Amino acid sequence: MPKVYNFFANLIISSFKSLTHNKKSSFLTMLGVIIGVAAVIVIVGIGNGAQSLILGQVKSLGSNVIGITPGKSEEKGPPAAVYGVNVTTLTYDDAQALKNNNTLPHVTAVGGYVRGTANVTWNGEQYSPNLNGVTVDYLTVEGMEIATGRFFTEAEERGMAKVAVIGDTAKNEIFNQTNPIGQIIKIKNQNYEVIGTVAKRGTVAFQDNDNQIIIPAKTMQRLVAGVNNLAIVRIKIDDEKYLEETMEGIRVVLRDRHDIRDQSGESDDFSVRSAAAALDLLTNITNALRFFLAAMASLSLLVGGVGIMNIMLVRVTSRTREIGLRKALGASSKDIILQFLIESASITVSGGIIGIILGELISLIIALGARYLGYDWDFTISMWSIVLAVTVSVSVGLIFGLYPARKASRLSPIEALRYE
Repeated sequence: MPKVYNFFANLIISSFKSLTHNKKSSFLTMLGVIIGVAAVIVIVGIGNGAQSLILGQVKSLGSNVIGITPGKSEEKGPPAAVYGVNVTTLTYDDAQALKNNNTLPHVTAVGGYVRGTANVTWNGEQYSPNLNGVTVDYLTVEGMEIATGRFFTEAEERGMAKVAVIGDTAKNEIFNQTNPIGQIIKIKNQNYEVIGTVAKRGTVAFQDNDNQIIIPAKTMQRLVAGVNNLAIVRIKIDDEKYLEETMEGIRVVLRDRHDIRDQSGESDDFSVRSAAAALDLLTNITNALRFFLAAMASLSLLVGGVGIMNIMLVRVTSRTREIGLRKALGASSKDIILQFLIESASITVSGGIIGIILGELISLIIALGARYLGYDWDFTISMWSIVLAVTVSVSVGLIFGLYPARKASRLSPIEALRYE
């Protein structure tokens, strides 16, 4: 056993001496591995951060929220709107029916949403905040609060009142130091009175709640967007343990309203999902995307492997006399193969370590930058990405180092000693 240990120790020492003797070529050989490993670490780090951002946004909706979107979708597939399909099967009256239905006792608030775009004018200046038409339960569903003034009433909503409530960012951008309450803004050349401002909330479910102007849903439908449908309905219930029961009740009510007799769900023209189901779906999608990107980044290590093979072939040529001398002194073909394999593996392991450090540093900078910009971006050191990077880099070194090693082991000692 000590002899075997000494044998491998001598080979490793000899390999590292060879690498340090040709520092420039060794570094250039490592460079492809460094870049490849760093790419794997950075891409996995970005994937983890993006996943934490996406899932955090969905979690912020709350575990007792149900979302209804127009158009049928597969149970584990995205809503129809994701594919750019404009489906108009969800209406304002549907939202009201769900809100006031005795068969849905656990429903506490129903929010209907119509989103659009339009320039907003105040004092002759134009602004472009997000425009959101909502129903009166919006604050309850979203968990938001009024900072100053008030929210519109149900009577104002039904009567298509020209009133507006604005977010914190929109308030500062449009009115600066001026008190916005009572001010008149123009939307599509019609006057709207600002009656309230919303407390600062940030981005929730990918919607910036601060840079928006909120008007009654029916006002938005008739006077701004020119539509009769809703983009989404969100329902809050009193306890998440009643999610499945309430979701099934919602399906029954909507099928009845839309004259759908098929109770299997195959003919539904709407989709009902809980925030928890959306979270599971997004987790599966983002996990698949992360693994795919990591696999693509790992392919860049093959480029480094080709570089290693080329350099090792050059080294075999430049060390022909050394190989011949070693074989003349009793080194076997196996010893020569092991020496060159250890050299190539040493290059990739060293490059892999440097690549891991570099990749984690870049990932940290990206995470800090994202947090500075206000995103809830997690920085995590992913052990599986490190294991993947090291495993692939070592494998690349061994695989691409095998051909030069075998070529060196087949050299004739006499011809090698004659080589100039």
